[in-house]
Amino acid sequence: MVMDWPVAVLFHFLKKKIFNMKVLFQSRKTLFSVPGGDTTQILKTKEYLEKLGVSVDISLELTPNVSEYDIVHVFNLMRPQELYLQVKNAKKYGKKVALSTIYGPYEEYEKKARGGILQFVNKFLSITQIEYLKVIVRAILNFEINKGTIIYLLNGHKRLQKKIIKMVDVFLPNSHSEMLRVANDFNLQEYKYVSVANAVDINKFDYDRVVVDEEFNKYKDCILCVSRIEGRKNQLNIIRACKDLPYKFVFIGKAGANFKKYYEQCKIEANDNMFFLGQIEHNKLPQFYKLAKVHILASWMETPGLSSLEAGIMRTNVVVTKKGDTEDYFKNFAFYCEPDDLDSIRKAVIDAYNAPFNNDFYERIVSNYKWEDTAIQTLEGYNK
Repeated sequence: MVMDWPVAVLFHFLKKKIFNMKVLFQSRKTLFSVPGGDTTQILKTKEYLEKLGVSVDISLELTPNVSEYDIVHVFNLMRPQELYLQVKNAKKYGKKVALSTIYGPYEEYEKKARGGILQFVNKFLSITQIEYLKVIVRAILNFEINKGTIIYLLNGHKRLQKKIIKMVDVFLPNSHSEMLRVANDFNLQEYKYVSVANAVDINKFDYDRVVVDEEFNKYKDCILCVSRIEGRKNQLNIIRACKDLPYKFVFIGKAGANFKKYYEQCKIEANDNMFFLGQIEHNKLPQFYKLAKVHILASWMETPGLSSLEAGIMRTNVVVTKKGDTEDYFKNFAFYCEPDDLDSIRKAVIDAYNAPFNNDFYERIVSNYKWEDTAIQTLEGYNK
């Protein structure tokens, strides 16, 4: 049964009776000071739930008063140090808890590509030990320390994740394959979940309405990469794989925390056709997607990469990693590469550059990956 957006919303309202629902979103302390894909996911899900009449607040506090809320919705199982106290606090108030898992361990990157002394050490550690070490490093270098950090250090990474999982009422992964990864890693037998798609704002990323500023026309037909610049996102291998190609490459994004040297190395190895524009205002990004011939995320893990969805809806071919959940979203419409194989990256870029855009890819995104869809799927999870 196919319904348009307003009819689908009315259907859910009448069936589920959620007119007066009040929800609290909670996440990591650095959600806004160090923004990432989870920041966009939280803000856009809030925006579109509110369009359905759901009241949504955001709190980064560890133990707020949640008595007035029906549901506490937490995000990012990869950051259990804050999540544990937030979930435990919700249960103290007798609240149901929904968890957007955003679960993507970077074990392969940590052991194969991080570089330096950490990569050597990581070869002898499990992924949970690696994550534990990273929390210690962030506490020392970035002063990321709070009450949750102390509890984390006393419990360990996976033990704290297990405690969180036991208190969760419904899981909201970004794909079925992500949920299977969580279930396998934590040996879950019975659990409630709804796959909630990552999405794109089809009103903002509207190819026909976007007007390109004259100052950006020099980047026409470029290979675009929109992402934080850091080892996990693998820009250095993109540069090494493609520096002999005649295409223009445009990198948009700032250096990740503790990746300033990596960013500098990228600029050192880049050729004259490779441009680093730093952080660009989000409302200007559609212009770059419209100009680009190809967008690439050759990351060590993606679930699936918001910028790839944004590129696709702007009728730009996408090159993506095979690691993670990208195939759930992009099927055979993307050009896939292996992050540690320079020939694979280079070939995928050339193939994507020379291929016409398949409009069925655009239709797939519009039909399945709008924030309106995310909001309805989130409500389905709440009602479970």
